[in-house]
Amino acid sequence: MTTAMGAALRRIQLGNALSAFGNGFTVPFLFVYVARVRDLGANTAGMVLATFAVAALAVLPFIGRVIDRRGPLSVAVAGAVAAAVGSMGLGLAASEPLVIAAAGVLGAGIAAIQPALATLIVWCSTPITRSRAFATQFFLGNLGLGVGGLLGGLLVDTSAALSFVRLFAIDAVMFLVLGAAVATVRLERTPVFDDPVPTVDERLGGSGGWRALLGNRAMVQLCALGFVMFFACYGQFESGLSAFAVDVARISPSMLGIALAANTAAIVLAQFVVLKLVERRRRSRVMALVGLVWTVAWCVAGTAGLIPGSQAVGVTAIISAYALFGLGEAMLSPTVAPLVADLAPPSALGQYNSAFALVKQLALAVGPAAGGLMAGAGLYGAYIVTLIVCSLGITALALMLGRRLTAEQDNPLRAVAGAAVPAPRAASSDEVTTAA
Repeated sequence: MTTAMGAALRRIQLGNALSAFGNGFTVPFLFVYVARVRDLGANTAGMVLATFAVAALAVLPFIGRVIDRRGPLSVAVAGAVAAAVGSMGLGLAASEPLVIAAAGVLGAGIAAIQPALATLIVWCSTPITRSRAFATQFFLGNLGLGVGGLLGGLLVDTSAALSFVRLFAIDAVMFLVLGAAVATVRLERTPVFDDPVPTVDERLGGSGGWRALLGNRAMVQLCALGFVMFFACYGQFESGLSAFAVDVARISPSMLGIALAANTAAIVLAQFVVLKLVERRRRSRVMALVGLVWTVAWCVAGTAGLIPGSQAVGVTAIISAYALFGLGEAMLSPTVAPLVADLAPPSALGQYNSAFALVKQLALAVGPAAGGLMAGAGLYGAYIVTLIVCSLGITALALMLGRRLTAEQDNPLRAVAGAAVPAPRAASSDEVTTAA
């Protein structure tokens, strides 16, 4: 990787971290803000959260081809501007139609940013350095989100709408900072890098499209695996698992906040230790291990309901489960996104990143709905068993996927002889450059 590529990557990572920092000021308080501060009720707050998912599902099927045709830079900048407008709109809106419209703009902007940033990270890395690049993105994103949430909690005042306007303004500014950081990256239209950056003809020509993607059996299997992963973890945090923790484990909402903090802390503390352990191992085996870790997490969470009246056991079990989920997430961050990139033809990288983001969004829409329905019916025993089965399914699907991957796709570091990071090439006028 050249010095210019490294400088571009650092700029992208910094912008991503700052935008996550801004998100931390608003994400934990959005429901309370809409329902109580703006006095629009819980139903409207639920519609706002649903609007995020609907907007993302509307944008993601098309944004991949735009990235491949126009490049990820313009898409990321446009997405950041849209997200800034949507966030500021949420802070200023006082009526139901305006709040929902702002949520739609914010959701569409974030949906455009995610695959565009993933494509940029691939362009600014090599197969050897890609796992570390995505692990760093995940680490910085969680760190920024956690710090922003802590600071937002100090600034928030539910009796004053102006305090929330301030929070959303910070979030909007951080999105603009992300857009500015990305806009200062300059990618030449005919780069010399062999693997990470497609040429103009490749970008405009195309082996892309949904038909070609669906013909890639390995990618289809990875999408199926990704759906189960996001359903069994992220899709349960805000619905079934939190309801189980409060109704069965009898822990207070404040302790639930500590459990979420434990999840973030596990990611931040374990990320680079885990990276050293997994980056030289087969990706399919790492994902299979994540399924086992999450199986243990759901079993631990289930113990919270086995000893009625023991709040200490319930608190310990729920916090431990959230921490185990964080450990699994830290294992996935250097594994899944680089594998999507290695499965994609250069001319369809944006399409593949967008498709996987779409799968994630579908799981995040279905997961809370399914968990909420089971919790609402009081089927907590069946709920825990279902999630244990899903986690074991992750292990099985990952091992099946491993049989379809080439040695280089499953682990570039072991497939390449002497897998040290290659020395930088001599600079040329065609290389990636960054603005001063």
